[in-house]
Amino acid sequence: MQEMSFRRMSQSGSQGGATMELVTGGAGFIGSHLVDALVAQGKSVRVLDNFSSGREEFLAHHNGGSGVEIVKADLLDFDAVKAAMEGIDTVHHLAANPDIRLGTEVTDTDLRQGTVATYNVLEAMRHAGVERISFSSSSAIYGEASVMPTPETYGPVKPISLYGASKLASEALITAWCGTFGAKAWIHRFANIVGPRGTHGVIFDFIHKLKRDSSRLEVLGNGLQEKSYMSAEDCVRAMVHLVDQADESVNLYNLGTGDTCSVRRIAEIVVEESGFNNVSIEYTGGDRGWAGDVPKTSLEVEYLFSTGFVPKMHSEDAIRHTARALIQEIGL
Repeated sequence: MQEMSFRRMSQSGSQGGATMELVTGGAGFIGSHLVDALVAQGKSVRVLDNFSSGREEFLAHHNGGSGVEIVKADLLDFDAVKAAMEGIDTVHHLAANPDIRLGTEVTDTDLRQGTVATYNVLEAMRHAGVERISFSSSSAIYGEASVMPTPETYGPVKPISLYGASKLASEALITAWCGTFGAKAWIHRFANIVGPRGTHGVIFDFIHKLKRDSSRLEVLGNGLQEKSYMSAEDCVRAMVHLVDQADESVNLYNLGTGDTCSVRRIAEIVVEESGFNNVSIEYTGGDRGWAGDVPKTSLEVEYLFSTGFVPKMHSEDAIRHTARALIQEIGL
């Protein structure tokens, strides 16, 4: 069993029996933005993270009285997950392998960090009497959909990556828990989420490539891959909005902006924001960047918009905003 460490970042916490909200993966890219959004609502938050990809600096600004606690533990340690459920009202389950490509190299990564971890979260909730879970799923569950924009009702879904398969399996576990044990769930099928604190993804990769060689930028594939992008800020606003507004036993929504952007255009934006001149953008060829990469995704988001949610940024705006932020964070 792994050792669990517990650290209170503030003194407000769960004193006086007040309920808290648990964010698994709360020190990660999207998770830390969600912690920010919940704290802004006046919520007390407990973060559970093993810090394999999460970073303490993403939460450092909550030091000094903002009601955030950190539990350093792994979701595969069931006893640690059970202990972290004490006093929790709602679980926001974001912890997972953040890199789709990793699953092609270590093939049990998504099974363990995704599906098994989700089972542990659900079973710990059952033991603790916690009945509400908000889950970060992905557009990767759709695979190469024949209908675009792809609605939530599309099927049968056939993921082509181990990451997408794990997310779909986790969705099934969650809906089964709702049907069997009376839990309530919000399942969020993310577009490609981008923003400050990003630790992986195409924009992150492009900036690091330019940092190594400012004269050329290699793009995996032919650059025609086209996907929906959403800012991390809009993503977590949508999550919080849906948990507040949607009231079915299982609430399933695509989260996106209703538009797309090509990898070719992303490369151009990153070069523009880098300030480098005469950069040669070179393509490796082929219709996808790696095994399991879906060449084109476009999410139908009218169901989300019908709840009154409006994104602040569309795909290209979110990409440019992210490029500027990550260039500052990474340094060029």
